[in-house]
Amino acid sequence: KVAEVALLQIGWERQGAADLKPQIATSRLATNNPTLTTVTLEKPFCMFDSSLRPNKSYAIYLYAMKESASAVSSLVINSSKPVDSTFQQTRGGQLGPYKAASFNVPNCASPPKLADVGDINKVSDVLKQYLFRVGDDGTCLYDPNFLGICNPPLAPDTTYRFKYLLLDTTEGIVKDQTLWSDPIQTRRVKLPSKIDTWPGRRSGDMIVITSILSVLMFLLLAGFLASVSSTRRMSQTIQQSEPKPQLSSE
Repeated sequence: KVAEVALLQIGWERQGAADLKPQIATSRLATNNPTLTTVTLEKPFCMFDSSLRPNKSYAIYLYAMKESASAVSSLVINSSKPVDSTFQQTRGGQLGPYKAASFNVPNCASPPKLADVGDINKVSDVLKQYLFRVGDDGTCLYDPNFLGICNPPLAPDTTYRFKYLLLDTTEGIVKDQTLWSDPIQTRRVKLPSKIDTWPGRRSGDMIVITSILSVLMFLLLAGFLASVSSTRRMSQTIQQSEPKPQLSSE
């Protein structure tokens, strides 16, 4: 199943990036996606093939923004340079797109061995080559020594859009880019009254009642054991206090 999905993805993306957009990872490759604060996307595997040239160095930039962004500016300035807006500068994507990540162009000519997905020791490395998790860095915002591109957690119950951009790092210019992704919403925080309290999907009131009954049962059991112990001690005391019959001497 995984191999089929990946192969279909590669064939689909070979068409080029002009009319394509980032896709949320299939549940076969990424379970529990999105989460409260992350979204796992498929990397642009073979998406920019037609724009790559020999003897050039390239990188992929990933941009993110909230769907409600007050300003959706172009990702290219001065006709060639990429925008370098950060998470902080855009208030987490509220004011416009920010650069969330930078990574190497996936190697379309020599992809990871899909057979390795079945190997528990290799599956993590294979998935990292196919997927990228937006919102996966919980420390960069608070680390004064962090100098890289910050990819901090996303906001819960918030809709985002994403875009890939191909940068020619030899000349520092943009060579290609995708469309913005479809809206992708992170999960919302569940209210305590709606949390699945397995077993039996009990309500909060039922949990409280069950807890009280459990405590009462414990107290009754403790009282019963204490009563039995007291009765035994009283019996032993009575037996010890009874006068023993005198033996007559001949």
